[in-house]
Amino acid sequence: MNFSDFLKSNKVYLDGGMGTLLQERGLAPGEHPESWNITHTEIITEIHKSYFDAGSNVVSTNTFGANALKFSERELEEIIQAAFINARRARESSSGKQEKFIALDIGPSGKLLKPYGDLDFEDAVELFAKTVRLGAKHGADLIIIETMNDSYETKAALLAAKENSDLPVIVTNAYGEDGKLMTGASPEAMALMLIGMGADAIGANCSLGPRQLRPVIERLLEYSSVPVVLKPNAGLPRFDGSATVFDIAAGEFADEVASLMELGVRVVGGCCGTTDEYIRALIEKTGNIAPKAIEEKNITAVSSYTHAVVFGRAPVLIGERINPTGKKRLKEALLSGDLDYILNEAANQAELGSHILDVNVGLPSIDECDMLTRAVTEVQTVVNLPLQIDTADYSAMESALRRYNGKPLINSVNGKAESMAKLFPLAKKYGGVIIALTLDEDGIPETAEGRVKIARKIIATAEKYGIKKSELIFDPLALTVSTGADAANVTLEALSRIKSELSCHTSLGVSNVSYGLPARDTVNATFFTMALTRGLSAAIINPYSAEMMRAYYAYRALSGLDAGCTDYIRASANLAVTTASSANQSEPKSREDFSSELTKAIAKGLREKAKSLTAELLKTTPALEVIEKEIIPALNAVGEGYENKTVYLPELLMSAEAAGASFEVIRASMPAGAKSASSVKVVIATVEGDIHDIGKNIVKLILENYGYDVIDLGKDTPPERVAEAVMESGAQAVGLSALMTTTLPSMDRTVKLLREAVPRVKIMVGGAVLTKDYADKIGADKYAKDAMDAVRYLDGEFKI
Repeated sequence: MNFSDFLKSNKVYLDGGMGTLLQERGLAPGEHPESWNITHTEIITEIHKSYFDAGSNVVSTNTFGANALKFSERELEEIIQAAFINARRARESSSGKQEKFIALDIGPSGKLLKPYGDLDFEDAVELFAKTVRLGAKHGADLIIIETMNDSYETKAALLAAKENSDLPVIVTNAYGEDGKLMTGASPEAMALMLIGMGADAIGANCSLGPRQLRPVIERLLEYSSVPVVLKPNAGLPRFDGSATVFDIAAGEFADEVASLMELGVRVVGGCCGTTDEYIRALIEKTGNIAPKAIEEKNITAVSSYTHAVVFGRAPVLIGERINPTGKKRLKEALLSGDLDYILNEAANQAELGSHILDVNVGLPSIDECDMLTRAVTEVQTVVNLPLQIDTADYSAMESALRRYNGKPLINSVNGKAESMAKLFPLAKKYGGVIIALTLDEDGIPETAEGRVKIARKIIATAEKYGIKKSELIFDPLALTVSTGADAANVTLEALSRIKSELSCHTSLGVSNVSYGLPARDTVNATFFTMALTRGLSAAIINPYSAEMMRAYYAYRALSGLDAGCTDYIRASANLAVTTASSANQSEPKSREDFSSELTKAIAKGLREKAKSLTAELLKTTPALEVIEKEIIPALNAVGEGYENKTVYLPELLMSAEAAGASFEVIRASMPAGAKSASSVKVVIATVEGDIHDIGKNIVKLILENYGYDVIDLGKDTPPERVAEAVMESGAQAVGLSALMTTTLPSMDRTVKLLREAVPRVKIMVGGAVLTKDYADKIGADKYAKDAMDAVRYLDGEFKI
């Protein structure tokens, strides 16, 4: 039996931890666990066999960190080949009678992808592809992509798996205590993106114990139409004075996981701290739990890199301002490559209440493929809203879909055979909800019946490509009422029938109805309200239009979607002062205007705008005043949002980049030899044996923007090197990072050495596997849960 068939109707038991077991058996600090496939074959085989003997259906190869960043091409193949030889030997010698499969195990690269880090998306795809191709070559039954804490890197890995093999793929992510990935993705957002791209099972692993992961699993079960996977740690790590241990024993672990299998989890195993004892206890505890049938959820939803937007719960607003049709200033921006204007439009529409942003850059005189891809990528750096990718150019569509971080809205397909043949394969490969226009080779039908007929044809054709009708949203096409008295009524009737007869969601480009008429906002708002009463799911509108927004909020209040009319009251107050289009806004002239605009630019992550505003402000304002009254307050505001979970890591990083751009301008304006505003030096490093530097790099960027002098030692840093750097530089503080459980002893050794060599220095520690309790036990001064926590601590200690 192949794994895909087995997964369809069975519970699946995975294996448990590997790294922590190797550590117990002598894995040295800084030594690559994957190298033990060659140097300690007996130990690796014995661990695999212990899991098969315990009853595991799937054993993962010891290849979690096997990638081309760590190993040469020759070394990589030797390691992966040896890994599969070891796993096959274990399978052949195991006494277990259950079905047995071997999975290629793929973990994160340890780098953050552009624009937040230095690894390009396509380079990440190719990095994972090299490992995938070798795994397929050497006999993998399936691929497990695990412990990913960034949605974009997860997409790159899954795309690599799908493009370079025909193997089934399980994807599990590492969620934090807040129920999100490090870069902000919710379980719903991950479920939508991964299932849309064709993952065979999705779930959560590592980071936390089964009890802490329960809320994440419950949300995945709500959204998932594929099997849900749970592979938690043996609780949380703690330091017992001599070693790292975990706080949940095998029996309790089995009880917790069993309760989630009762809810519908189908694929289970263990991560850090678990052993064959845990897997055996888990199988004994859950042997009588019948696997729940997988239900098709039929949820129509899109996602960004942070959250989902679900259609049908409340009307969805799609901001239309990034579309050159009828917008002179946007056309100029596109022709000149002024992406900052586009980013400002995106940020403004988000502030005004849009749920999704349309991105259309179609002009005859530009490279639409390049510009659309750039626009989609850059817009996602300043807003966390899902995007509607809007183009008739299929190569541009594919390029943008490939780079999009989430599950997009795709605009559009129609009933023409050519349109469906080109668009549906793209949507199937990359995932997305498709706007379907009710027109075909014969044009737009004059009757509602004709438009419903085209909708039926689109549904039937989509099904042939494996696309469910829940992934289609129909636009029955609003035509200008000035050219046909019945135009609006036909559209509304088609909308109603598509909803009632086909059980599909609908969308409209509302403003089309008013072309050629005076006071268009009034016509648009009235038509919008009429459509909402007929069950309209989404509308492409101008969020700067006060009449349209009032109609929307009034409808929500009147239809019971706004308890206490609180949203209507708040929106009415806001609309009274902010309704003009940004296209009509003049550039600020006064010092006060520049101050407020600079603060906004930094908060929104608008790098180029921050640079130009800083240069202008410096003509009348001392540099130190710009820093103290503009840049730092902006960073503080974003930092507070990050701490309060209203701002996500990518937004924090882009804001820091914008602040950095301002600092560049200020430094260039200072006399030669001028000193930094801060004399506090901080040495930071990822501890020995750990090659992940994402967290450390984030801390560096934020600290530098708050004026600290940061000395970055990089990753895999021996304790002696950290101590030397502190003594040589006279640094007042140290920041140590660790992502891997196996490198926690290195953290402990580094702290001990620093206490002996430089007892005066303040020591901060952080990373996905650390807790405050662990930090206290090893003698650190501060457990910093994130970069802003580190800033607050240092500010308090050194009064910056």
